[in-house]
Amino acid sequence: MADIRIVNVVKTFGQVRAVDHVNLTVRNHECIVLLGPNGCGKTTLLRAIAGLGDVDEGRILIGGRDVTNLSPKDRNISMVFQSYVTFPHMKVYDNIAFGLRMKRVPKKELQQRVQWAAELLHIEDYLERLPSQLSGGQRQRVAVARAIAVQPQVLLMDEPLSNLDAPLRQEMRVELKRLLTNLRTTTIYVTHDHSEAMNMGYRIAVMRGGRILQFDTPTTVYDMPRDQFVGGFIGNPPMNLIEGQLRFDGDKAYLYLEDFAIRALPELSNVLARYDGKPVIAGIRAENMEVLREPAPDALLTKVFMIEPRGLHNLLTIQMGQNTLKAAARPEFRVETGQDLWVRFPSEKLHWFDQKTGKAIVPDLGKLANIMDR
Repeated sequence: MADIRIVNVVKTFGQVRAVDHVNLTVRNHECIVLLGPNGCGKTTLLRAIAGLGDVDEGRILIGGRDVTNLSPKDRNISMVFQSYVTFPHMKVYDNIAFGLRMKRVPKKELQQRVQWAAELLHIEDYLERLPSQLSGGQRQRVAVARAIAVQPQVLLMDEPLSNLDAPLRQEMRVELKRLLTNLRTTTIYVTHDHSEAMNMGYRIAVMRGGRILQFDTPTTVYDMPRDQFVGGFIGNPPMNLIEGQLRFDGDKAYLYLEDFAIRALPELSNVLARYDGKPVIAGIRAENMEVLREPAPDALLTKVFMIEPRGLHNLLTIQMGQNTLKAAARPEFRVETGQDLWVRFPSEKLHWFDQKTGKAIVPDLGKLANIMDR
């Protein structure tokens, strides 16, 4: 078993709390992603798991064994770094074999493992080359092959694709996903790229300010963010976030902003009642907004500011009063910059966040479904 348990871990640098009482459980053979902006604490947490940095409080357990105070070599982990960490004076074969030689693996087994790892990463034809004779993607494959050749309990990957250009990053993402699925090694993958996180992880832990804001499947994190930061960070484009005052007209709740009013789902009236007269934030994805050329009931007047063709859809930047929003339209939906456009906000697609805390007012899909079924 190689499950990982992070128990109330704290790490500070001077006055900065880089990791703030983090609790996290990674299941055996699971690949999870730590996602967040620069400085959120994800790499600090990864280094603590690897033993490359100590912790001020808390415990780290791997396979039920407390490794908090063990050196990296005693944790049975491998780590792949952001930079292409290869030994320039060694051939690819020797780079892959390096960790095995440190563990004094018998020669025959060492040869078998090097060949196995090289074939998995499709670099078996480059074993006699020096790293300087390889492309960036090939060198990163060498680093991954070296990490898996020692057959660790846990594989840690710190933004391993961020130094590659976009096409190669896409290719390597597919290869890594295939590799990790076949290896069934417990893996923690760090990235600031939400698309990479959505593709690589069975579950995603979204971090900010040293804390985990949400830890769930990619679909749940995208569809039902528990925090406005999560909604705004994940997605391309990010979720539209609109701040206004919640007011009731009879038993119907509306978000008022300037001369505009967006209606909330009627079934949520009881949940939203405690926010009557208070500022709240409504969130909606670009693909969930309905764009119209003519006025219609519940549709609000906007103006087209920019048009970005994206193949399957056109991404429209629209101005609604002081709010700049993103809306997706079908490619055949022809509009021009400066044109008036009417937009409808489907009530069932709106997310509601507390303006002060940023927390979701209706935090999960199950709760919303129960409300709507009553």
